[in-house]
Amino acid sequence: MKHILSSVLLLALTVSTSAQSVSVDVKADVKASVTVLRDTRGIPYIEAASEDDLFFAQGYAMASDRLWQMDLMRRVARGELAEYFGDRVLEEDKRWRRFGFSELAEKGLAELDPQLRRAIDSYARGVNAYIATLTPETLPAEFRILRVAPKEWRPSDTIVIGKILADALSTTWRFDVAREAIAKLEPAKQADLLQRVTPWDVILYGKDTPETAQPGVEVLSDSQLDALREAGASEDILRESSLSRVGMYAEGLAASNNWVVSGKHTADGRPMLANDPHLAPQAPGIWYLVHLATPDMRVAGVTFPGVPGVVLGHNEHIAWGATNVGPDVQDLYREEFNDKGEYKAGESWLPVVRRKHIIKVRANPLSPETNDVEFEVEETRNGVVIPTPDGGRYALKWTARDPRNQEFEAFFMANRAKNWDEFRKAFSTYGGATQNFIYADTKGNIGWQTAGRIPLRRKGQGERIYNGATGEGDWTAMIPFEEMPRLYNPKGGIIMTANQRIVGTDYKYQELARDTAMPWRARRIMDLLKSGKKFTMDDFRDIQMDAYNYPVHFLAQDVVRRGAASKETIELLKAWNGMMKADSRAALLANEIRNVISSKIAADNRTVPADIVREKVMYWFLNPSAEARAAKWLPKEFADVDALVRAAEREAKEALAKRYGGDEAQWTWGRAWQSRFTHPLAAAPLIGAAFATPQVPIDGSGQSPNVGSAISMQLIASPGAWDSTRHVIPLGQSGDPKSPHWRDQFDSWRTGKPMVFPFSKEAVRETSTVVMVFKPR
Repeated sequence: MKHILSSVLLLALTVSTSAQSVSVDVKADVKASVTVLRDTRGIPYIEAASEDDLFFAQGYAMASDRLWQMDLMRRVARGELAEYFGDRVLEEDKRWRRFGFSELAEKGLAELDPQLRRAIDSYARGVNAYIATLTPETLPAEFRILRVAPKEWRPSDTIVIGKILADALSTTWRFDVAREAIAKLEPAKQADLLQRVTPWDVILYGKDTPETAQPGVEVLSDSQLDALREAGASEDILRESSLSRVGMYAEGLAASNNWVVSGKHTADGRPMLANDPHLAPQAPGIWYLVHLATPDMRVAGVTFPGVPGVVLGHNEHIAWGATNVGPDVQDLYREEFNDKGEYKAGESWLPVVRRKHIIKVRANPLSPETNDVEFEVEETRNGVVIPTPDGGRYALKWTARDPRNQEFEAFFMANRAKNWDEFRKAFSTYGGATQNFIYADTKGNIGWQTAGRIPLRRKGQGERIYNGATGEGDWTAMIPFEEMPRLYNPKGGIIMTANQRIVGTDYKYQELARDTAMPWRARRIMDLLKSGKKFTMDDFRDIQMDAYNYPVHFLAQDVVRRGAASKETIELLKAWNGMMKADSRAALLANEIRNVISSKIAADNRTVPADIVREKVMYWFLNPSAEARAAKWLPKEFADVDALVRAAEREAKEALAKRYGGDEAQWTWGRAWQSRFTHPLAAAPLIGAAFATPQVPIDGSGQSPNVGSAISMQLIASPGAWDSTRHVIPLGQSGDPKSPHWRDQFDSWRTGKPMVFPFSKEAVRETSTVVMVFKPR
């Protein structure tokens, strides 16, 4: 055993660096020569005479940098991870097998636009051409450590990776369960938790008018609700674990900022666009920078490992970015079963559809041998069945399980779009997690278009759990694309989204914006954009890096107004400007007090999670003007709000002392808020150190524009000034920890130092060198 572990450790420490070297005669299955340049960051610039050859080379180049990550992502989505990591991920595999994404991906290939299908096929050929060059000695380190080899890349592997995006950005059924729990509360508390309109909202489309309450569809008994919440909690743990492993977890769907301004707001008179998607930090990162060119197309930006083309970026004519909308695209149905195993549908009983899966489970970390575990999935007309501990069964319906809903076809078309009409036409086909797509072009135009498949129900808006037998929750249609919110050259010349409620309460389809993020990031960004200055790229960078936190600053100010804390705390919070800076003591203490108070309120209201209390109650709870409203939330053991605050201050300080020591001068925000990019093998004994990434204090917070490690990339583009485009990812292009490009972008990402992504042929030649030329066999 000792000898084996020593060998594994030696292997981890001697991972070879994939150094760049000029090669002008690589024989491959291409029709004409393809040139691959690399710049100082290792970004590939691929130029080909045809798209077939272009995407072949993209697949080859990406596999040479990220093959392990690509393999990991497809295994997660297919429920095949236990073959690598054994029993500890078996339940994750079962969860993904329940959705049947492997089978759906194969069906999805038949639904593709023929041009995209051809591109995916070419990309797969390129990946497999690279795999064919590998030997047991040259495999990426992770494969060697686990003693496994990558399987052939299939076109459906690209499609199945899209389902990871769907899971990360459109899993909404837990909100339905939360509303069931809220329905158990007194009406006044329900109103507080369900209130969507705030004075800080940033509405882009429509206006707010008095809301009409939607009727409740299903109210569960206390025991049913408890069992469903328990099942949901287990589901959430599995979901977070697997999505975090591949850098795609987006807590609460609160993921991303983007904005675009017209030329009247910029120093050079051109429009300017910014985008920073927020996703779980992971090593390597989820994005891959690439530049692609043929005689008919030139496009640059980021894509996901395993996906051809560019997902977010720009071509010669337009730039675009995206943030998540988070509409309700999942419904739960309580199913009734008889003793024959049939489920009720109206007055009839129907047989359950059953799918059997064989999951390969690694038995020993030191051996690739596996055992087979059989897993059966049930499905009703309403969706796949999720069991609960009390024997209940609920069916889950989800837009992602329709093979016609494609994630990548729209991006493939957008890569070629030349104007607003072509851009909208591209995203009219989009079937992935609903997004706010922003737009700018070289003609000076700016725009915003929401796109995605959002179901309409026979009754209600999917906000509660349906009785599966009645048909009331049947999906009757999708929101028409022409009725989705959009703007084109708005009068103010500013468009901004940050997962906030984007439509007013007068919008026809409120299911689009019911479960959105609170408006804090959006409000801060909009306030900065309306400052009246003429913006430069540095100004946009500063907005992306801004660390101001509205709700935590509100709390600090209210504590000071009340005087409900020690003199030292009052003075500390009084002097604080609300910036979540790494060296700020006030930021750490105010945030901890907020957490303590919300936990105490949640403990006094058993059915309400602490995170919902933090978001929906805490921003007004301590304000002296809200005393009467706050009274109903005051935990029973406290005489008044001031007493609660004083107790929270004491407990917060005790917790911080236990966590960081007794010297209060060392209690700074950066102790809690640090860069964390974890590789799936980083925690493994002996070998994990080889995959370490920087863990240092950083600015930001979950409610500020800068959300710290969750910033998965930063883009700033000015149409027409493409060679000035700034595009950076948190670590680097390579998935090899011994490569110079493993983490060479970290300091720029952390500090906001510009990293220019050249675009024109001339600029690319000046900053890059030839590293590979594919030639026909």
